Amino acid sequence: MSSAYAGRPGGPGEAAGWRAPTAIERDLYEAKMRGDWAAYFDVLATADLYHAMPRATADSRPGWISYTPTYWGPHPGATSKYLVFLTEGMLPAPVADPVFFQDDLGELADNWPQDDEGLAINPGSPCGAFFPATAAHRLTWRRHADRMTYPRRNELRTLWVGGPLRGPVAHGLACGALLCVANASLWNAMGWHGTGYVRERRRLKEWWEITDREGWQRAQQTLLDGRMSSSFWGFVLGIRSSMAHDFGGVVEVDHWRHMTTRVIRARAAQPGSAPDAVTVTTPRTDSDTEALIAGAQRLIGRITRYEARFRADGLLPEGGFVRTVEAWDYGRASKMARWGLGARYCDLAEAEQAVVHAGRLSRINYRSWEEFSAAYVLGRCLHFDEEEFGDWYGEMLNAHRILTSDPDSPWLTIPFK
Repeated sequence: MSSAYAGRPGGPGEAAGWRAPTAIERDLYEAKMRGDWAAYFDVLATADLYHAMPRATADSRPGWISYTPTYWGPHPGATSKYLVFLTEGMLPAPVADPVFFQDDLGELADNWPQDDEGLAINPGSPCGAFFPATAAHRLTWRRHADRMTYPRRNELRTLWVGGPLRGPVAHGLACGALLCVANASLWNAMGWHGTGYVRERRRLKEWWEITDREGWQRAQQTLLDGRMSSSFWGFVLGIRSSMAHDFGGVVEVDHWRHMTTRVIRARAAQPGSAPDAVTVTTPRTDSDTEALIAGAQRLIGRITRYEARFRADGLLPEGGFVRTVEAWDYGRASKMARWGLGARYCDLAEAEQAVVHAGRLSRINYRSWEEFSAAYVLGRCLHFDEEEFGDWYGEMLNAHRILTSDPDSPWLTIPFK
């Protein structure tokens, strides 16, 4: 081993027949077996690395991280005090305490706490190794980090050991696979740590205004009820779906526009006729009625333009259309269950129950992964994209293509129904 790495490859647990949980651990193991430590660090530079810390410390000083050295006993000629970092596939199931924070090799190269503390990667596993972490060694880490791509994006990643691959839990997890592929996170990791405890809490606060268990429960139930996305979208799409069912074919846009106007006017003339969506479909004044009609016409235009693009890009078949965008809620419900677990707003059993429920609702309301996907993407685009067809759309299109073509995709290995 060259002096640039000068580590100790040892650690108990090396045995024939070991199967790596993910491609990261497999690549680390293969590099280690070859003695190719440069390749080992190239892999580390693309990996999320996790370090355990007491939950009380994380809660008392939000935004701070605490490194806890582990003493592994005397190692002649090498460091004997190490900071332990685990790759994603080696993480234990989430428990109340301790929690983990996420780091990466580049950050460790720049912010390593003490020169006399070494780096331990996945100790006790066949892909584990120990390394000194002096300033000179950290310069080598930095060179690897600079030449590798981190964080990963647009990649299907699977937890081959410890993650469900079949059955109701796997199906529910696959409902969140579009976002997992976009972010290159493990699609079937039920024991979710995500971006680490502190960042998972920060994400829920910044994006969802969730700061406690009760807030997570409300958001989770709203998503499972299909009530997080706009009821107005559902109203307008529902009119076309009813027409398609009644007439047994493609609904012309002008016919859809005309019927939507008729329904809004009819409901305006009969207040209280739509208790499910009074504020959306029963305007109180003539000006409210006209404003609602104008908004519906704009929405129909947006939807038809998105669907035309979807058909051109293969998200929809020729003549296909989106019946409902509740898939966007169900897909996010699958992810919200895991985000709540990562933030410790729920336990593993609760998260799993919510994931299974999201999968069940998806099967009831959609007929295939492709139909589910188009509905999810339309909901996301209506909320975020503003017809720019930028990253909000492009990421989902890439994820859809991966999930409908990669042989290891859950959309090809798990039947939708």
